[in-house]
Amino acid sequence: MKAIFIAYNQAYNQEIVELLENCGQRGYTVWEEIGGRGGISGEPHLGSHAWPTQNHAVLSAVPDEVVGEVMEGLRRKDEANPDLGLRAWVWNIEQAY
Repeated sequence: MKAIFIAYNQAYNQEIVELLENCGQRGYTVWEEIGGRGGISGEPHLGSHAWPTQNHAVLSAVPDEVVGEVMEGLRRKDEANPDLGLRAWVWNIEQAY
């Protein structure tokens, strides 16, 4: 089992949830209205007057065999709209309850 953490421009909100559901992932946790700035490129998303855009984030625990499908879907979204901002990380889950 893996954890996928996805940080993304708020414009993607429904698309990210739909991607997870289309990959068979029912469970996830969403954080809304979070700030940040990507380490590679892009502008800050801070919810301020100067930088009004905000990010959201999702954490979902997925079976190992689903990770590639989710990550590829995210990669396609980011490549189609690189200025919006979308990053994802995969972590091992040691234990779950």
